[in-house]
Amino acid sequence: MLATPISMTIDPPAPARLSVRSLARPGLTSASLDLAAGECMAVMGESGAGKTLLLRAIADLDPTTGTVSLDGHDRAAIPAPLWRQQVSYLASDAGWWAQGVAEHFADWNTAAIIAAAVGLTAEAGSWPVTRLSSGERQRLALVRTLANAPRVLLLDEPTANLDEASALAVERLLLDRLASGVAILMVTHNPNQARRMAQRLLIVDGGRVREEAGS
Repeated sequence: MLATPISMTIDPPAPARLSVRSLARPGLTSASLDLAAGECMAVMGESGAGKTLLLRAIADLDPTTGTVSLDGHDRAAIPAPLWRQQVSYLASDAGWWAQGVAEHFADWNTAAIIAAAVGLTAEAGSWPVTRLSSGERQRLALVRTLANAPRVLLLDEPTANLDEASALAVERLLLDRLASGVAILMVTHNPNQARRMAQRLLIVDGGRVREEAGS
């Protein structure tokens, strides 16, 4: 009698959960929040209120005090490059350092699949960066971030330069990532977008952070 084959499965990594406690830096006062897997929190407030400072502080791009953890693992115990790959910050005006689009991606063929979801063809990989419109740059910067498979996205106005159709395509892509367990903290000045995307609302006012009930 033949032995029954042993079936071995590998469990996927636990969903991301971001915890922030008493996080502070110049311009940001003692921010605390929790973000569960598959959850989107909209960040709103006046220009200059400290929204970008909050995202940068969580991403470990500036010196801070307080604690930040992912799935219970303290940021201080995780090498900075690995932290920023897992907890990825996308600036409102992301940088481009090489002449060609594809040079900014480890694998453009894989990234092109994501790019198609936001209305960009595979041919975009062969374009020079100087050919890109501001909206194309913004969408490709998001594609570049998603291609690294982050577990938490820190997005600073990811649709600010986009027309309505492109903005909605980006939202659909982000909703798909939320469904897969990615957590999103997203700065937006658009209340309608906040209602479409987010379950919770974070207000930043003069460097102080508070959660408010969504409408």
